[in-house]
Amino acid sequence: MELTVKLQVFEGPLDLLLHLLDKNKVNIYDIPIVEITNQYMDYIREMQRQDLNIMSEFLVMAATLLDIKSKMLLPKQESEEDEEEEDPRAELVAQLLEYKMYKYMAYELKDRQIDAGRMMFKDPTIPKEVAAYEEPVDLEELTADLTLSKLNEIFQSIMRKQEDKIDPVRSKFGRIEKEEVSLADKMSYLEDYAAGHAHFSFRSLLEAQSSKTEVIVTFLAILELMKTGKIMIYQDHLFDDIRIESKIAA
Repeated sequence: MELTVKLQVFEGPLDLLLHLLDKNKVNIYDIPIVEITNQYMDYIREMQRQDLNIMSEFLVMAATLLDIKSKMLLPKQESEEDEEEEDPRAELVAQLLEYKMYKYMAYELKDRQIDAGRMMFKDPTIPKEVAAYEEPVDLEELTADLTLSKLNEIFQSIMRKQEDKIDPVRSKFGRIEKEEVSLADKMSYLEDYAAGHAHFSFRSLLEAQSSKTEVIVTFLAILELMKTGKIMIYQDHLFDDIRIESKIAA
């Protein structure tokens, strides 16, 4: 079967293959690879004759089709085991099906975009009289079937729902007060302490603190006093306790 190629622009080699399959009305799962390869090569040659830029993707697909064509023309090898030989066209079919799905999705999105462009929207214009209208409520009719016992039932039901919302564990927690430890106060404390102790242990100083926050602030205070030269620190060996020497006169 000969094909007269009418040159047109395709988005890629898969787009061209889908065009050839549709034109020849063949099953995508049973591609006549010899015929389709010949038609594909005719299209490539037509592009070359008209001096158009041939993208590398088309040439790669041409090589793939020729490879599949050669495998299809080879005689099938008889195997001792009854294993079905893999179809050389399987990978190409999978690529075509995936491309076809995305192509149809693109058409659907384009149609929706066109339909959306034809829609016109108008801001709501409600007359003031309609917007201000409130349906009258007849309180006597609304409360006609209510009695004191029913009101009490409703009240008790609401109270039970409120009690169910209370966490039995967290509700017994006491109030947690925020511990305020200022760097200035801790530096003042350390200066007084260093004035009365020429040498003291860094570890012992931190262990004497009552909370994690106080330990952190104490550490920052030590760094500030080192920066100002009011204390010096020493460590004889790695991982030994750090000794602090006071430079503040008693």
